[in-house]
Amino acid sequence: MKDFIDIKLNVKNLDKYIIRNAIFNALKEVLINFNGELLDVGCGKMPYKNYILENSTVSSYSGLDIETAIIYDKNVKPDFFWDGIMMPFEDASFDCAFGTEVLEHCPQPEIVLKEVYRILKPGGVFFFTVPFLWNLHEVPHDEYRYTPFSLKRHLKNSGFRDINIKATGGWHASMAQMLGLWVRRSPMSKRKRKFLSKSLKPIIKYLIKLDNPKSVQFKNGQMITGLYGIVRK
Repeated sequence: MKDFIDIKLNVKNLDKYIIRNAIFNALKEVLINFNGELLDVGCGKMPYKNYILENSTVSSYSGLDIETAIIYDKNVKPDFFWDGIMMPFEDASFDCAFGTEVLEHCPQPEIVLKEVYRILKPGGVFFFTVPFLWNLHEVPHDEYRYTPFSLKRHLKNSGFRDINIKATGGWHASMAQMLGLWVRRSPMSKRKRKFLSKSLKPIIKYLIKLDNPKSVQFKNGQMITGLYGIVRK
């Protein structure tokens, strides 16, 4: 899955590069916490499966998706399906779980989070990412854009502890993200898109270089591209 792991910035991925790169960097940061049996919640085409299996102590990888999920790759099917109410597993079945860009599609996120909590073993971890600055997608199943405060509340209400939430990008990355989304996804002619993409690429690259997500503090006036975090049962 080259467009998810160690991707390179080019004129055709100015819209996706920042978010994909940020998710992969966040995954690498928390990978040391993954072990044993892992559940990929809202797995889609499981783009991180091989990387996780090859770079962690995870021994078993299971993909779970909703019964009505969009099919991104006909050759990749989830190992399990669920109805969005109850996952088809017994209590304390997994050592760890993760869900990238999933919670924003959940009409009642605490139903999902409480199920994740239930199927985790005591001490098990859950890693997640959510977008903040992103266009409407998978309409009409695009439900939320979370702040770190609302996420923390939902996680706490679902039973999790050791809640650690961070930003995937700050002001500079946010500007780069909007430029990338605009030039690659807004309505314009192919000729104009090609010209503007080439013109904006060095600006976007410069903004990415300036950004320092580790310095982001969740205070008034702060802009973020998205959020990621890891919590424990």
